[in-house]
Amino acid sequence: MGAILLFLTHVHAQDTVRYVGQTLTNVDYHHGQLSPAVGVHNIQVFRANREHPELAGGTPWTYNHAPMLAYWNNTFYLQYLSNPVGEHEPPGQTLLLTSKDGSNWTKPTVLFPPYKLPDGWRKPGRPEVAKDLYAVMHQRMGFFVAKNKRLLTLAFYGIVMGPKDDPNDGNGIGRVVREIYADGKFGPIYFIRNNASWDQTKSGYPFYTSSKDKGFVEACNELLANTLMMQQWVEEADRNDPLVTLKKEVKAFSYYHLPDKRVVGLWKHALTTISPDEGQTWLYNPLRAPGFVNSNAKIWGQKTTDGQYATVYNPSEFRWPLAVSTSKDGLNYTNLLLVNGEISTMRYGGAYKSYGPQYVRGIEEGNGTPPDGHLWVTYSMNKEDIWVSKIPVPITDQVTTHPNEIFAQLPAGDELKFWNIYSPVFASAKIESVDGSKALVLRDKDPFDYAKAERVIPESKKLAVEFTIVPQQADQGSLQIEFQDGKGNAAVRLLFDADGFFKAKVGYRDSQIQKYEAGKPVAVRIELDRDKRMFVAFVNGQPKGIRLFFAPVASFQRVVFRTGGVRRFPDADTPTDQNFDVPKAGELDPEAVFILKTFKTSVLQSRSE
Repeated sequence: MGAILLFLTHVHAQDTVRYVGQTLTNVDYHHGQLSPAVGVHNIQVFRANREHPELAGGTPWTYNHAPMLAYWNNTFYLQYLSNPVGEHEPPGQTLLLTSKDGSNWTKPTVLFPPYKLPDGWRKPGRPEVAKDLYAVMHQRMGFFVAKNKRLLTLAFYGIVMGPKDDPNDGNGIGRVVREIYADGKFGPIYFIRNNASWDQTKSGYPFYTSSKDKGFVEACNELLANTLMMQQWVEEADRNDPLVTLKKEVKAFSYYHLPDKRVVGLWKHALTTISPDEGQTWLYNPLRAPGFVNSNAKIWGQKTTDGQYATVYNPSEFRWPLAVSTSKDGLNYTNLLLVNGEISTMRYGGAYKSYGPQYVRGIEEGNGTPPDGHLWVTYSMNKEDIWVSKIPVPITDQVTTHPNEIFAQLPAGDELKFWNIYSPVFASAKIESVDGSKALVLRDKDPFDYAKAERVIPESKKLAVEFTIVPQQADQGSLQIEFQDGKGNAAVRLLFDADGFFKAKVGYRDSQIQKYEAGKPVAVRIELDRDKRMFVAFVNGQPKGIRLFFAPVASFQRVVFRTGGVRRFPDADTPTDQNFDVPKAGELDPEAVFILKTFKTSVLQSRSE
């Protein structure tokens, strides 16, 4: 019998998710040297601040992680869990942000507040006795939209009695639920399932069946009867919970349906298996998806609105970069493209705070589809700040025509269709109205981050780039403009520096081109010749000389505007845990503003000698 099962396991294992592409990540670069998925907008929705909580929606807590996303009632809903300093260090709470457009978000509101354990409580297997102790939160599921159109939000209260204790050992308090109403208000908090080790007579919230709202109870019952939903609860649940069918030590379940109705399951480490019956049974024990590179961070999979499939994850043994891979059939993934290749400064140290954009989660099947049809995901940066990314569908890294963009003349909402944006709360990159005319505006008052706008262009060996910048100051801040190949290697860098000079990087040094003034447009034309490794700069129509590339490239495919310098920390040899706060972590700089009005590229025509 054992031999038969082994044989069947190997047979079914051939029908599995796999990565068949050739692209791999180079972790020496935060972007992994991956080609960007065109048009991705990375938007920071919450930025921690212990010293000035009024700049962080009123909360001073700096461990913020494990965000979840839903779209319901024409609104994005994003919940995340939070602790004062570090992971699994009480107290814990779960907060909610909302947005109508995915770009502009509310301040955080507490969904599930800190929960005090009764004094005298003992946890099985631990020597401590609770005294003024609060629970921590941990959950792999945040939302559920029921058939009766009710939106439920859920969280889990776990117990950490002391150092090295695990809130997911099956001996927690239990899972809580409440309803989010269409008017933005919340229903009462109930327990929907308690751990067997918990004394329910000591619960601070009633059990959901006591609610007099029949629709709410009906929605909870529907959730409890959904096997795939319950599979997400495996880590926190009782180890023999009958609602969970696959009782393995697997983490952070996500899933999607194949065209033949089978279900693909995905877990951390890119473990995968397939269910023929909505999660009641699985064809084989979860195994690592062949070709996938993924460590102890979440992997997200879903069907996209164009009928294809996508997985979003960190394709390395580290938690950078954040990338997307696509598949036509949901099983064979063929490419690997960049979503977010930035790592901002970790401003606050804390237990188990990992560097990078991580713990990605999208919108679960049944939890809504944004009207733009794009792939939306959420994740934390450094387990500190919360981000979302809009990944345009269809997902591609190819641009076939050179841009000629006057932002004021582009259709509303389409101005940044082909631009990749990295936009922190205090270093934004977005379309704004400037003196009644639209422009791409980069603002920066964040001393630990920058704004970035990047344009993928057709691959070119001889290239002309033209743009008009209006710096709003000449004595602070900076704007770097880089001309890069497909892997993010720059050959030429221009710089609007804080000393009032427009410069070019030439080898080790920055060479002055000319002075610039606040509020005065600077029209730039750069002619780049890959074969000669030279470029010619023109400013306001006047030639400014010929200079050498500071590094060679095979071709040009990207132009980057960035309000800060290249970041190389952390790297693969950086110690895992940061146990310190950076100086002045909560302070802001005076704001620097750069207005990009036009942008154009073209094939450089040879000049007659």
